[in-house]
Amino acid sequence: MSTVTLRPVTADDHAAWLPLWQAYQRFYETRIDEAVSAVTWQRMLDTSEPTNAALAWVDGKAVGMVHWIYHRSNWTVENACYLQDLYVDANQRGKGVGRQLIELVYDTARQAGCTKVHWLTHETNATGISLYEQVAERPGFIQFRKAL
Repeated sequence: MSTVTLRPVTADDHAAWLPLWQAYQRFYETRIDEAVSAVTWQRMLDTSEPTNAALAWVDGKAVGMVHWIYHRSNWTVENACYLQDLYVDANQRGKGVGRQLIELVYDTARQAGCTKVHWLTHETNATGISLYEQVAERPGFIQFRKAL
């Protein structure tokens, strides 16, 4: 069994991160403009930004990614943490990589003084939901949105 190594992204990781980011978009049947992805990547590298990212590595290959954003909350004085994107290569699913990436976000958010970590997933993501129900509570809120 191969060891999973988790670490924050560095500028040298772009070529490892990009295929995972693109696969994540395909999974959700969406396409994010390359210019937006370039800005997102720069934000993840900028320590003054609230956006963060880490990769999961197995045998020198990036097999998973997670992005999270610290933000204010009107319900607490401390920040909250939004786990915005989580993706694990299909060949690595079911091996604990996703859980480890979530736990990494929990740990870093706790260290940053956040009071909670929250995220969304699509209702058709049965594999993800089965994991999420093991590591978090499902509060029953329904998302509404309008593109502007």
